Amino acid sequence: QVQLLESGGGLVQPGGSLRLSCAVSGSFSIINEMGWYRRAPGKQRELVAAITGGGSTRYADSVKDRFTISRDNAKTTLCLQMNSLKPEDTAVYYCNAETVRLGAYYTSWGQGTQVTVSS
Repeated sequence: QVQLLESGGGLVQPGGSLRLSCAVSGSFSIINEMGWYRRAPGKQRELVAAITGGGSTRYADSVKDRFTISRDNAKTTLCLQMNSLKPEDTAVYYCNAETVRLGAYYTSWGQGTQVTVSS
């Protein structure tokens, strides 16, 4: 079983910054791709940013040049640096990870952390 624990959400004014973190723990041999998703009120969940085990990244067009995704050398912690935040970034942000154990692939989700951008 794999657990993902997010932290770092909160209330910030427009133009401000927040840093989200996600710690991965449990039974696995490899963590493949990791990502951040978000769900705004009344909208479907969407991919914000993702990073492969090799470090390749991709971003939603709406966050390019403002958000940066990264993972640590041990590749068990995922971060999302969010700058120049806008009210439309308000959402619950979820961490996602694909792990491998005994040749089987698993997709796990965190419980979500609220990000609110408001003056």
